[in-house]
Amino acid sequence: METADRRPTKIAGGQTAVGGVGETWCVARTDETGQEAQQSSPFGTTPPAPPPVGGAAGPNGRMPRWLPRALVLALALVAVFQLGSWAFHQLTGLLINILIAFFLALAIEPAVSWMASRGMRRGLATFVVFIGVIVVAAGFVTLLGSILADQIIKMIEGFPDYLDSVINWINTHFKTDLKRVDIQEGLLRSDWLRNYVQNSATGVLDVSAQVIGGLFQLLTIALFAFYFAADGPRLRRTICSLLPPARQAEVLRAWEIAVIKTGGYIYSRGLMALISGIAHFVLLQGLDVPYAPVLAVWVGLVSQFIPTIGTYLAGALPMLIAFTVNPWYALWVLIFVVIYQQFENYVLQPKLTAKTVDIHPAVAFGSVIAGTALLGAVGALIAIPAIATLQAFLGAYVKRYDVTDDPRVHGHRRRGEGPSLVTRARQLWAGRTGTVRPDGGGSEGGGSGKSPA
Repeated sequence: METADRRPTKIAGGQTAVGGVGETWCVARTDETGQEAQQSSPFGTTPPAPPPVGGAAGPNGRMPRWLPRALVLALALVAVFQLGSWAFHQLTGLLINILIAFFLALAIEPAVSWMASRGMRRGLATFVVFIGVIVVAAGFVTLLGSILADQIIKMIEGFPDYLDSVINWINTHFKTDLKRVDIQEGLLRSDWLRNYVQNSATGVLDVSAQVIGGLFQLLTIALFAFYFAADGPRLRRTICSLLPPARQAEVLRAWEIAVIKTGGYIYSRGLMALISGIAHFVLLQGLDVPYAPVLAVWVGLVSQFIPTIGTYLAGALPMLIAFTVNPWYALWVLIFVVIYQQFENYVLQPKLTAKTVDIHPAVAFGSVIAGTALLGAVGALIAIPAIATLQAFLGAYVKRYDVTDDPRVHGHRRRGEGPSLVTRARQLWAGRTGTVRPDGGGSEGGGSGKSPA
């Protein structure tokens, strides 16, 4: 009887089989490296990969936990931005009024501080200054209103004569036979006049609403300006309490510069308005133009406190009144306005604003245009003091160096290489009168009595 060969043999897949023919069974499951082998498919194909361990999200896993919170945060930010934008647009008028009130408070701050330093309560000092401003403004508006009312009355009274002169001119040149009575009856029967009266009535209501709104805005500006000026120290303390000491010094310094520049701007403009009013009063009184004092006040204030177009707007009214007296008088007024404007720009204004505002005319003109584009007439009024304040504040942090001695910097005449045109004129005048020394200094009686060393 033969004994079957029972030696272990290897079969496919790394399994060890024991047994003879027909008696093969698996003894071990190892691969060539001695590690436990994975079960293979009976057909020799690779089985599907098992799911990842630990709950990690795969391609078809759950949404990350941070994504919903990020979406909610993004929607909240968009909602806050939209709400802030809507609130800003709704409060634009109030913010502009507060800005005007702040600059008005800066303008009257020197006068209020001067009276407060002499024992007057700050609130009472602010009230006194406001009363003075209101009295001056009311007087100006009253005088201007009297001029306009008188001119309107004269135009209404003289309208029939004007109409007769126009009708006679038409009949003479066009060989017609028009009569004033026929024209009046035609106007009364026409639908145009009826529609015009109805539209005018509606326009009166609109104008009344605008006037009431304007008065409310003036009251708002006056109240905020009064609080800013009367409670200026308390406001500064409140702002400084929120800042470290170093920042407090910068804020107080910026506040002081703003007061100096804004007050200096108002002071210089007021002085130039006074000089302009006196000069135009002399002209209008010499030409015997009616309402010369009121027109002089109009020219002085409007030309100085309405930038860019103020001069032309101020000169239009005196020219119109002078034209009713004599057309040549209107031409003389125009010539005087143009000449005085050049004198003011190149002689008077640089001397008065050198220590108060001290900005280049081109910068002032550009700031007025920018302010007008941003805030309209309000921006034009506050542009120059705002730019002057910013320039003075930033000037303390800008380091300046000596400029190289180059003709491209100093022009054709280098600095210090010869006397200027003014100095040469003084020397020429000194040679004739002996009142000015050749070096440009002044002396009485041809010298000081001492010979130079």
